[in-house]
Amino acid sequence: MFGHHADAPLAVGSAFKLGILAAVCDAIEAGRLQWSQSVALQPVWKSLPTGILQDWPEGTQVTVETLAALMISQNDNTATDALLHLVGKSAVERYLPGCKPVLSTVDMFKLKNPDNKDLLAGYRTASYAKRLAILEELKKRELPEPGLFSGNPVAIDIEWFVTAHELADLIERLQALDLMTINTGLATKQDWQRVAFKGGSEPGVLNLTTYLEDDQKNRYTVVVTVNNAEKPLDEKFIMETYQAILSLLAKDAGKSR
Repeated sequence: MFGHHADAPLAVGSAFKLGILAAVCDAIEAGRLQWSQSVALQPVWKSLPTGILQDWPEGTQVTVETLAALMISQNDNTATDALLHLVGKSAVERYLPGCKPVLSTVDMFKLKNPDNKDLLAGYRTASYAKRLAILEELKKRELPEPGLFSGNPVAIDIEWFVTAHELADLIERLQALDLMTINTGLATKQDWQRVAFKGGSEPGVLNLTTYLEDDQKNRYTVVVTVNNAEKPLDEKFIMETYQAILSLLAKDAGKSR
C-alpha cells in the first residue's frame, strides 16, 4: 500500500455520496428500506444540477435503487438529498466522521450563496447543535444560481471532508453493487474484470476514487484528492496523471496473466 497524506481529511465533493450509499445498504440489510421501494419526489429534495431529477415533477415515484444509481453514476444531487433524508444524517455520519453534521447538497449550495453570508459566518464557528439549528434556518433561504460554481473556488471549507483511507474502505465495501459499475470514470473497462468509480469536484476541489479487479482477482484501489481554496485546479493535468497510474496498473495486471 502506498499513500501520501492518506489520513488527511480533504474536501471531496460528490465522493461523499459513498457514505450515503453505505448507510442505504445498512438500512436495506436491517429491513428499513428495500431496493424496490418507491418514494415520491419531494420539493425540499430538489437541488441544483448535476443530475436530472431536479427537473422531474414533484410526486414522481422513484425506487430507492434508481435514486442510488443516479446518485452514483450521474452525481444526481436531488437523488442524493432524497436518500440522505430516507436514512438520516446520523447514519451517514457513521461513515463520514469528518462531516458533522453531514450536509445535504441543498445545504451546501445555500451556505455558499452570497445572499446567506450571515448564516455562513455563524456556521463556521458553531457547535454541532448550533450548526443543526442554522441548517433549519437555512431551509427558509433560496438556492443560488448554478453559475456561482463555474468560476473560482467558493468557500471550500463548506464541503464534505473525507480521508483517502475512508474513501478506499467505502468503495471496497460497495464495489459489489452493480450500480457502482455504471460509470467507470477514467479506467478503461476492457482492461479489468470489474471497475467501480466515484468522483467529485467543484472549483478548487477534485476527487477520483476507483476500485479495480483483474481476472486473477488482484485488487487495486486508487484515491486522489486535490484541494486549492485560492484558484481553480488544473483538472486536465490531474486527470491525465491519474489515468497514467491506472494504465500502469493495467499493464502490471496484464503481465500477471
